[in-house]
Amino acid sequence: MRNAKIARKTKETDIRMELDLDGKGSAEINTGIGFFDHMLNSFARHGSFDLKIDATGDLIVDEHHLIEDTAIVLGQAIAQAVGDKNGIARFGEARIPMDEALADVVLDLGGRSYLVMNAEFDSPRVGEMNTQLVKHFFESLTENAKMNLHATVTGFNDHHKIETLFKAFAYALRRAVKIEGEGIKSTKGVL
Repeated sequence: MRNAKIARKTKETDIRMELDLDGKGSAEINTGIGFFDHMLNSFARHGSFDLKIDATGDLIVDEHHLIEDTAIVLGQAIAQAVGDKNGIARFGEARIPMDEALADVVLDLGGRSYLVMNAEFDSPRVGEMNTQLVKHFFESLTENAKMNLHATVTGFNDHHKIETLFKAFAYALRRAVKIEGEGIKSTKGVL
């Protein structure tokens, strides 16, 4: 069973999440931020992950804390669900278009956190989501998943660019968590 169930409560947010890496792509997402819910639904669907998120937070301030803390919990859930990483492919990549937008994502579940992201957005917001928080979401996620992630997106429609980035991340992660046999893919013998 490659799944995780995590709850995190702070003075700013309350997040409950369930993740199944071997799911069917079903999602029940409720963060109160419509566009963010759309991105997380897309991530679950295209990754074939079952994902449940019930998140509340201080949206009266802005959406920063809720998006950041959701990323922290999702990163922790990914790390918990892959466990000791025995048999996983470890590396994943995807190149996904959406109309004029194109995202390239490459990742390594090798245990070291690092994000390289090349993404520029012209709009300050898409729906209720500040576009500055896209990079921050992936920073918080990679740190907590102990993942190395390189992501690039081009295009001119910010909705398309962000959505194809989440889809490419989903496909790359699905490939990285795939069971390919036995053993740890590392000369160290541990990830």
